[in-house]
Amino acid sequence: MESLNALLQGMGLMHLGAGQAIMLLVSLLLLWLAIAKKFEPLLLLPIGFGGLLSNIPEAGMALTALESLLAHHDAGQLAVIAAKLNCAPDVHAIKEALALALPSVQSQMENLAVDMGYTPGVLALFYKVAIGSGVAPLVIFMGVGAMTDFGPLLANPRTLLLGAAAQFGIFATVLGALTLNYFGLISFTLPQAAAIGIIGGADGPTAIYL
Repeated sequence: MESLNALLQGMGLMHLGAGQAIMLLVSLLLLWLAIAKKFEPLLLLPIGFGGLLSNIPEAGMALTALESLLAHHDAGQLAVIAAKLNCAPDVHAIKEALALALPSVQSQMENLAVDMGYTPGVLALFYKVAIGSGVAPLVIFMGVGAMTDFGPLLANPRTLLLGAAAQFGIFATVLGALTLNYFGLISFTLPQAAAIGIIGGADGPTAIYL
C-alpha cells in the first residue's frame, strides 16, 4: 500500500493545479483549432504547444534555476538566498525582494541556484537564448516576410492604402489610451499605451504571441 501511495504521489497528475488544468485544456483547444480546423496554424500551433509544455505538472520546463529552487521549498537553501537579499527566509518575501532587486543581483541569485544543483528548464533556456536576446522575433518576421505573397498588391496597388490604414491603428490606439488616461477614465502610462498600440495594428495576434 505504501508503494502504491508513493507511486501516486510521484505522478504529475497528483500535483496538477486548477490553473494548470485550465491552461492545458486551452492549449489542447488551440492545437485542435490549428491542426483540425486550419485556423491560424502559424500562430496557434506554437502557442498551444508551448502552453502544453510549460503547464505539465512537476516538469518545470518553463522554470529558471532560481524558480526551481523556490519551488523546492528547502529551508536551508531559502535561508542562503534570503541572507543574500536581506529578507525573510520564505518564498513570498524572496520573490518580492527579487522583483525589486537589480538585474545584476538577480543574475547572481540565478548563478547561486545553479551552484546548488538546480538547472533551468528547456523552455526557460529557449526564452533566454531566443526571445530574451531578441533573435526570435527577427527570425519570425523574416519568415513571415518570406512567406508573404505580394502578387495581389502588385496587381492592385490601391490595396496599399488598406495596409497603411491598419498601421494608422497603432497611433490611433496609443492616442486613445492616453486620452482615457488624461480624462481619468483608465490609468495608462506611455509605455503601457505603446504596448496596447502594437495590438491596435493589423498584426495583433503576432503582437500577443511575441
